[in-house]
Amino acid sequence: MFTECIIPGEDDSKVSFGQLKRFSWREVQLATDNFNESNIIGRGGFGKVYKGVMGDNTKVAIKRLADHHSPGGEAAFLREVQLISVAVHRNLLRLIGFATTSYERVLVYPFMQNLSVAYHLRDLKPGEKGLDWATRKRIAYGAARGLEYLHEHCNPKIIHRDLKAANILLNDEFEPVLGDFGLAKLVDINLTHITTQVRGTMGHIAPEYLSTGKSSEKTDIFGFGITLLELVTGQRAVDLSRLEEEEDVLLLDHIKKLLREMRIADIVDPNLTVYDSKEVENMLQVALLCTQGSPDERPKMGEVIHMLRGQDIAERWEEWEKVEEVRNQEFSRMSHQFAWGGDSTQDQEAI
Repeated sequence: MFTECIIPGEDDSKVSFGQLKRFSWREVQLATDNFNESNIIGRGGFGKVYKGVMGDNTKVAIKRLADHHSPGGEAAFLREVQLISVAVHRNLLRLIGFATTSYERVLVYPFMQNLSVAYHLRDLKPGEKGLDWATRKRIAYGAARGLEYLHEHCNPKIIHRDLKAANILLNDEFEPVLGDFGLAKLVDINLTHITTQVRGTMGHIAPEYLSTGKSSEKTDIFGFGITLLELVTGQRAVDLSRLEEEEDVLLLDHIKKLLREMRIADIVDPNLTVYDSKEVENMLQVALLCTQGSPDERPKMGEVIHMLRGQDIAERWEEWEKVEEVRNQEFSRMSHQFAWGGDSTQDQEAI
């Protein structure tokens, strides 16, 4: 995929990664009207994304990376771009090219006219049509295939680290493509301290990643499980408004509670009026198997793809239900132990 990589600044400097193009800084400035705020189409932990039009009238999305102010980071940046450039799959966002200066790093991608899955779940303008169930299923399968490719067919494997509906883009045929894969490593390249900086979105981050700072393919699988819940419910992974009704803020906890109370109808996105209840149930089961507390208990992406088709899931789900029942009983016992007594006024005042 790439033919040569000599770091700029050295004699006979040249960079060529297969079909990747190195744009001049002037080109990306002109494409984005000098990074005009009105052209911003996305913001995140990795920086801002601008809609742009190149000199040949090609529409592009230009990501201006944050955390890249060290001039010594260019060599590492180029090595990571080289890694991403060889990851080619129909469900991964293709990298067109890049641009750098001493203190800037920019990635150039195709512009996705249909924006993100999150937009179609929660940010539609009046009159715009939401995602039907068939499209949501196709998004789940496509995202799973893209993630499987990163985990099981790339050497070295690539960990996404921020999988969510907002990072799944939709092409002209509403086929899903994963965006931002590899960017966590791109941004972290200049970190010199020992503790790994946790990158991701609250509600999507696996518990072991939060506690240790170590990511793996199993942290991605946790994020994929939360993304499946987004597809079924249309809701955000974290919703503070649920506090007003004394509900769980985290979508995962909220769904588990509704399942315990057998309120299946309250789980499905109200905008989804036509769907196959068996298929919805299957997707929920896959989501909960992917979001188990222990990373070792979570399936691999190849297994997830089989389970999304309804294969090899019954035994796993039965085991999940048994474990969950034990946890619920333990939680109930603890709740009773710490419950307030009816005549414990003195203790309550002391506390």
